[in-house]
Parts: sequence; structure tokens; C-alpha cells
Amino acid sequence: MVYALIDKYYHDSPELHALLLRHSEQVRDRALRIIDAHPEMKIDREFVAQAAMLHDIGIIYCDAPKIFCHGDHKYIEHGWLGAELLRKEGLPLHARVAERHTGSGITAEQVLRDELPIPVQDYCPETIEEKLICYADKFYSKSHLDEELSWQKVRTSIWRYGHDAVLRFDAMHEMFESTTITDNNNNTIHGK
Repeated sequence: MVYALIDKYYHDSPELHALLLRHSEQVRDRALRIIDAHPEMKIDREFVAQAAMLHDIGIIYCDAPKIFCHGDHKYIEHGWLGAELLRKEGLPLHARVAERHTGSGITAEQVLRDELPIPVQDYCPETIEEKLICYADKFYSKSHLDEELSWQKVRTSIWRYGHDAVLRFDAMHEMFESTTITDNNNNTIHGK
């Protein structure tokens, strides 16, 4: 279902299609490793795998030529645009992930203060699955697909959104990295 949906919207953009798949698979794989490290959290593995693959589906509508996006919207809009697409496809829970993964979440206050071109509402992750995908996403950039960011680099980049954004990221880090997890090569990623 996930790959068919991505193919439906990205079939005319092979470079963007490949980029979206690569980034989404990185986010999915990190999220699944965290789930494996935390069976006590009882996180919905199948949902996370699907939603992680679809969280950035809205980038097709945005103008970001460096990552092969040639749409009409600002990049900050990709979350809510993807959410609208996913709701239209009958996936309201997946849509919530798409609209709540940017930064460590965006508050209605931020939308107003920064005059963001998105509907005024809170876009902060609420469920554990939303938080997990939002968190995992921060470690991978679509403009540097071969690089996994360190926790310190992610935290530094979050600072541009303000102190509250850093606190939200820190809370997610505490929640998901309270035990050591490893990457596909058995290298330690993080641990307390």
C-alpha cells in the first residue's frame, strides 16, 4: 500500500521518487530499531513502518530544487499538504504524522509569530507513534542522504525554532534513547 501510494504521486519525478524512498526508509529503519529496543512501550510497529514511509509525501508540492522538488508551495508547507493528501486517500492517522513531524512540532503560536504559510493550529506530535517518527526524522536530511546526524547536531539545528522546540526534542530523546540502540552494522547510535 505504501509504495503504491508513493508511486501514484511520484511516478513522473524519478529523482524525487528515489530521494523520498531513501529518506523515508532511513527514518523508518531508525524508528523500528527504537521500537525493538523498547518493547515495553507497545508501539504499533506496522503503523510506524507505514507512516514513516509517508511522512514526507507532501514534498512533491513544494519548491525546493536542490532536492528535486518543483512545486508552488514553500517547503514548510509540506507537512500539512501531505496530511491533506493522506486524508484524501483515507489515511487520517498517517496524515497526523505528516502534519506533526516538522522540527519537533510547530505550535499555533509559532505559526502566528513567524507568519508561517500554514493554517493556524498546533502541529506538535501527540501520540507515541507521532513522536517516534518526528524524532527519527531529525537524524536524516534529504539534502545529505548519506549522512546520519549526531544527536548534538540535531539539537543545535532545533535551536533555530526556539527553546520550547529544544525542550520537545529533549523529551523525545529521553523517551526513545533511554537504552542503547544500534544501527544496521551494530554500531552504537546513542545511549544514556
